[in-house]
Amino acid sequence: MLTIGEFSRLTHLSVRTLRRYHETALLEPAVVDETTGYRYYGVDQIPTAQVIHRLRKLDVPLSDVQRILRTPDPGVRAALVADHLQRLEDVLDRTRAAVVSLRRLLQPDPAPIDVELRAEPAQTVAAVEAVVEHRDVPTWYAGAMAELEAVIGAAATGPPGGSYDNALFEQERGHAVVYLPTAAPPRSGRVHPATLPAAELVVTTHAGEHDGIEVTYGKLGTWVMENAMSVAGPVREIYVVGPRDTSDPAAWRTEIGWPVFRVT
Repeated sequence: MLTIGEFSRLTHLSVRTLRRYHETALLEPAVVDETTGYRYYGVDQIPTAQVIHRLRKLDVPLSDVQRILRTPDPGVRAALVADHLQRLEDVLDRTRAAVVSLRRLLQPDPAPIDVELRAEPAQTVAAVEAVVEHRDVPTWYAGAMAELEAVIGAAATGPPGGSYDNALFEQERGHAVVYLPTAAPPRSGRVHPATLPAAELVVTTHAGEHDGIEVTYGKLGTWVMENAMSVAGPVREIYVVGPRDTSDPAAWRTEIGWPVFRVT
């Protein structure tokens, strides 16, 4: 048997951590002396401790570590680990996108954006719409767009787009529309015909993945405040090149249309 100190040195888990794992029934000693309360561990517990150590290095929550250790099915254990690794990769992707945005914001002389005044006529499209929470927009968008593509398919006559009410940004909950232009918009499931009203828009193009799009929004909004009369209508986006076209986020292109009344 190994004392808790010896077991700590062999597994690189501190004595304090081993005590906490005992209290939470994650890794219990083989023997606890009833008189002294000293904890003793078996040599055969070293591999389990090493697995726990590695999982915690990957920031796997203790509850998930317990599930992994107590699941006898190797396939289920592998799936649990894979799910956590995917979550880590998602966090890493968001961190990278945030770094790119910060670098753009911290440039001493940011390059001016190219803008275009565009008069958009009224257009009837195939749409999916809902009132959504701002944090749920990516998930809702993915499901709505998948449904649109399944219904419209090759009958689409242009790239997909979206229309987002101001409340979605200001109140974190608002009306959102995603759509595909098509000659004869059908009704199927959530998909239905919808009319985008005519609008005067100041348009610029955001290059790259969508996580950094707020920087382009800020630049476009600044340009509008300095050069035009803003209108309270919804902001429009057109996904000229997106995930449906290429898996390379650097190649994505999103047009942002800010509604205006008049350009001076």
